[in-house]
Amino acid sequence: MIKQNGVKSSVIHAEIAAHLGYDPSHPPITISDKVAADVLGVKSATLALWRSTGRYNLPYIKVGRLIKYRISDIADFMARRTTSHTGDVQQ
Repeated sequence: MIKQNGVKSSVIHAEIAAHLGYDPSHPPITISDKVAADVLGVKSATLALWRSTGRYNLPYIKVGRLIKYRISDIADFMARRTTSHTGDVQQ
């Protein structure tokens, strides 16, 4: 579980499951690349580009041509990318 700026990935995990219409206490382990793209608010082609270039550290599972993402990995990714400001911290 990753905690970034006070946001726990377990909370994000439950929010993703609820958004997809699953019981947050029993969500599926993996989702398709199309569903993952919907959760992240990007196109599936964007995820394909990220996979091929390694732009972001977003783990995925590949079996043949089938691409799947773990909901927990998406939640961790979102927690890592959660920020409370865009500027530099003033001391």
